[in-house]
Amino acid sequence: MPETTRNDQRSAAKGALGAVFGAIALVSGLSATPVAAGALEIQPVAPDVWALVGPMDQRDAENLGNNATFGVVETTQGVVLIDPGGSWAGAAMIDATIDQITDAPVAYVIDSGGQDHRWIGNGYWQAQGAKVIASEAAVRDHKDRGSMQMTALAAFLGDALAGTEPSYADITFADSYTLELGGLSLEITHAGQAHTPGDSFIWLPARGTMFTGDIVYVDRVLGVGPQSNVRSWIAVFEAMAAHEPVHLVPGHGMVTTLEQARGDTYAYLVNLRHRIGALLEAGGDILQAPEIDQSAFAHLAQFDALAGRNAQATYEQMEWE
Repeated sequence: MPETTRNDQRSAAKGALGAVFGAIALVSGLSATPVAAGALEIQPVAPDVWALVGPMDQRDAENLGNNATFGVVETTQGVVLIDPGGSWAGAAMIDATIDQITDAPVAYVIDSGGQDHRWIGNGYWQAQGAKVIASEAAVRDHKDRGSMQMTALAAFLGDALAGTEPSYADITFADSYTLELGGLSLEITHAGQAHTPGDSFIWLPARGTMFTGDIVYVDRVLGVGPQSNVRSWIAVFEAMAAHEPVHLVPGHGMVTTLEQARGDTYAYLVNLRHRIGALLEAGGDILQAPEIDQSAFAHLAQFDALAGRNAQATYEQMEWE
């Protein structure tokens, strides 16, 4: 798409979103109270660090594919954005939300994994000159599943998907990469497959803050699919947790603690493997998998929709171990 057309789309998208956000004033300083900005809530985390918290519902034309949590780090040399948004318009929504925080431009975007909202908005930011960073495994996943994701987004977003085209990272790495910008270091680690093959966590030691992408879900049940690996996910969580973050920005849900992350994500994954392992040892089949006991997690959002499917996906993985 020509640069002038993309810039016109960006201006139009930001203009429309700006009209929605125009009445929102971000309180100065840090506050524990999130500030609503369209489909996103601005939640201060630490000095110069914010989370943009999207809804826990399905993707739709209102949230523009941004049904996830994103991260913002402001430095003296520009903003680092953790995850670009789920569409061109979704990225513009994030851009307009960042405008409520700072006038600094986004210099880098880090794709934390392979879900659509973790990379589909890349092109929007690249059109403005931002560089995108992702693990090599994530980029392979983007190329493998991008067409399928775009088809699904077209059904969810309809006309709101206009202008969106898959675009891949400018900077890739195998296992780790350190981004130095404006006096801050962001340590990006791909420790293995979790929710998707290329998931990474981003550690900001100067602020005691960890951005986990889809390695951590809180307040809602995580999703296990064909692209996931529950055994490896547990190990990746442990590698992330070894940093002992004070502040944890999950892939879904509000800013949280490592303790809650252990309860809502780690314990859930361990329970899945324990229960499915017992079922396999007893000679049970995949049709019985949804019957395993997951009741300790029934309070989490999306439990009824995902628990049975997660059990069957885990059975399929463990059957061949």
